[in-house]
Amino acid sequence: MKSIHKLIIAISIGVGASVTSCQKLNIPPTNIVTPEVIYSSEAGVRSFLATIYRNLPIEDFKYRPDGGEDVNVNGVVYNHPGFNPGNPWMNFYTSASVIGEEVGPFGGMDIGNGFGYWPYGDIRNVNTLIAELPKHVAALTQPTVNALLGEAHFLRAYYYFGLAKRYGGVPLVTVPQDPGAPLSTLQVHRDKEEATWDFIGAELDLGFQMMPESGDAGRANKYAAAALKSRALLYAACVAKYGSVNFVDGQARSLGLVGIPASKAATYFKAAYDAAKLLEGHYSLYNANSDKVQNYADLFLKAGSPENIFIKQYSIANNTAHSWDATMSPRYMTANALSRAYPTLDLVQLWGNLPITNDDGTPKRFNNRAEIMQGLEPRLLATVYFPGATLRGLTFDMQRGIYPSFSGTAAAEVAKQPNSRSYILAGDTKTLYQGKQVIGFTGPWTGGDELTRTGFYVRKYVDYNKPQASVDLYRSEQPWIDMRYGEILLNRAEAAMELGNPSDALTSINQIRTRAGATPYASIDLDKVRKERRMELAFENQYYWDLKRWRIADVVLDRAHFKGLMPYYVFNENKYIFLAETELFNREYTFQKQFYYEGIPGGEIGKNPNLLPNNPNY
Repeated sequence: MKSIHKLIIAISIGVGASVTSCQKLNIPPTNIVTPEVIYSSEAGVRSFLATIYRNLPIEDFKYRPDGGEDVNVNGVVYNHPGFNPGNPWMNFYTSASVIGEEVGPFGGMDIGNGFGYWPYGDIRNVNTLIAELPKHVAALTQPTVNALLGEAHFLRAYYYFGLAKRYGGVPLVTVPQDPGAPLSTLQVHRDKEEATWDFIGAELDLGFQMMPESGDAGRANKYAAAALKSRALLYAACVAKYGSVNFVDGQARSLGLVGIPASKAATYFKAAYDAAKLLEGHYSLYNANSDKVQNYADLFLKAGSPENIFIKQYSIANNTAHSWDATMSPRYMTANALSRAYPTLDLVQLWGNLPITNDDGTPKRFNNRAEIMQGLEPRLLATVYFPGATLRGLTFDMQRGIYPSFSGTAAAEVAKQPNSRSYILAGDTKTLYQGKQVIGFTGPWTGGDELTRTGFYVRKYVDYNKPQASVDLYRSEQPWIDMRYGEILLNRAEAAMELGNPSDALTSINQIRTRAGATPYASIDLDKVRKERRMELAFENQYYWDLKRWRIADVVLDRAHFKGLMPYYVFNENKYIFLAETELFNREYTFQKQFYYEGIPGGEIGKNPNLLPNNPNY
């Protein structure tokens, strides 16, 4: 199986329902996929597995677990939510997921309400698989059944991880429920949060024990199970340690449905560390190119990278393509699309303050925009497109406006009211000032969503090899790397620091920094580990969950505003200056403590009152 998408088949009814629905018929049904069909061959099981993989809560280029809506593009129907086909996950979690990384055109959404994610239909499919496989050893062979069972345990753990990090304790349903059973047996109670994380860890142990060391792209192997365990139990460890200090009280907490005893933290940190260590010697950081910028950019585009542990694939032919290239680049560099998310200056300056002012506070003058990139870390330049960078033969000509002349300090100028500043702005890219274009073709401006509001664009995952004419909606096929060895080293380093082993943490972090083209650290602390994680995993949809598990989101996002880098042309000097200003959306972000958990979906409580009490303050 070269791609999981090639094996997706339409299964219109659950396996368990298929068996019971035809028992009273005298003729064989022709429109139901029966266990005999599915389990008569490994290919049949793989087909069923493909549906389970497809629905995993992998927070990828276009993740949204409520399914979204069908979108017709050039006669082809794609299932995708709303207008933004680039990354609706970012839009939804605008209040936290991308904060400090990037901002988008949407805001003010209540992340506490969540998506109503409740994948028990998918879990039922996995439970059915686990129940049925041992019955078909004759057709499949025992080694094949064992390997497939390991894969099923991995998948079940992944679904429960998606639930646990949102809700804490959830019902642990491990057998296919009979829809015809008494309602009292179907309305199960929530398990404690600690029990939920323990179950996830045990499932991943089974996956590691039973799965092979390698397999087809897009499917998990035993090391994917270890990788997911390092991620999941690191989350659990932080809930135990930091959630015992920063929490909202309530009945669900007093019952253990949310919250883990602080005494369990060390156990989970050790389990996360040990799981990460299992990958040592089996995966390595991508280091194929001596050009550090190109090497890091290619990490997210090159097939067969030794860093990739678990990926999700996409295909134009199978109508599963995504739109990352079209929605991360300005229309100027695409066939027909709009950019939808823009890196913040706050993220960029994790690498250090940009040299945009002189010692006296006046803006430093640049002969051209590209000079701003001189001396910056290669990983930063491979993560973010700066003014003066190039893509598809075109230059990012970011320019916010023109100053006929400029005097004074940068801080004093930015502090002025907009109507008292002496700059020239424009409402489109066609407006000229004495023959000079006022606004760059790539922004920044406030007239629409297609140009940056921060002075930067995302570079990570953007396919620079795609010609401009082919950069359109649902035309991108680069895989999403759900788990890679860089993250595993970060997980290991964080767990090591929490366990009092800074030497091991330093070794792991310096592997990452050396590949990044950064100076290795001489010493390490937890703040450095967390900062390195933000830099290395920028735009990989992990920062939101890191803020939550560290229990610092309510501090970081306390009426928070973020900045952009605004390039201006100084006309009488024929020079460029850069001013650090509030990003042009001027969004304010706030995170309430109750949001460390989402509320159990109201519709599910209506079906099953035993899910109460709901999480605190819901």
